[in-house]
Amino acid sequence: MGAAEEPRGGLKVLSVLVPGGSGQLGQDIAALAPDSATPSSAELDLRDTGQVVAAVTELADRARSAGTSPVVINAAAYTAVDAAETDEERAFAVNADGPRVLAAVCSSRGVPLIHVSTDYVFAGDATSPYEVGDLLRPLSAYGRTKAAGEDAVLGSGARSWIVRTSWVYGKTGSNFVKTMARLEKERAELSVVDDQTGAPTWSRDLAAGLLELAGRVAAGDGPSQRVLHCTGGGSTTWFGFARAIFAELGADPARVKPCTTAEFPRPAARPVYGVLSNAAWREAGLTPLRDWPDALKAYFAS
Repeated sequence: MGAAEEPRGGLKVLSVLVPGGSGQLGQDIAALAPDSATPSSAELDLRDTGQVVAAVTELADRARSAGTSPVVINAAAYTAVDAAETDEERAFAVNADGPRVLAAVCSSRGVPLIHVSTDYVFAGDATSPYEVGDLLRPLSAYGRTKAAGEDAVLGSGARSWIVRTSWVYGKTGSNFVKTMARLEKERAELSVVDDQTGAPTWSRDLAAGLLELAGRVAAGDGPSQRVLHCTGGGSTTWFGFARAIFAELGADPARVKPCTTAEFPRPAARPVYGVLSNAAWREAGLTPLRDWPDALKAYFAS
């Protein structure tokens, strides 16, 4: 059974709040846990202490009346990687200050927090998958702000876990899969970078994994390791990913041509190698996500 086919144990004992709930990950959490509260970032601004106190207090009260355990899964983030290079102050406010406020309120209310982070906190110069304790050395403003958010959460005193993921795509919002599907209709050929490697992750599979972790946390069995990696299994390049997408669309993958990063310059530096080791996730007894090609097939089948 695939990770996204049904939520794993513990959802009936959970009351979940998902800041950033209108995004692709938040919407998939809502699909798997229909009773969860999934406010958008416009509805719940994590930088506004009053709003955060009200939301977390409401969560705790709802859980108490329902006899369930409250858990916050933070999916709110500034993810415009290139725009962050000239808008780092705003990116820091969302990716670091917001989680700091959220973690402080969760700590004061005794509500556990799961915070989603990214492979961009690493430099991308590794030759094997990054382990959870490897040195953080972000290359971009986005990566710096996400690393600062991790520090804020871990230093807050809250019962908290960081879950890093990578190359997330889903049915809502903007993502690589949807971009490739659009370009397949618009162009006879296209060039895609073939010297950056990562692990594509379907947001629905990630949502199932986060909810499994939340169930463990609610049961008082949260992993002792507070930083975890959760990505689709295996790895590929953007070029390899694009060809796989074309194949799923029934298009000729040969229409996708490889190019280098230097041929496709962007304002923000990307990790050349952003593969994350899921070893700590497995060691915690959590279900690993399916391999990325299988997830991609399931995504299109759904």
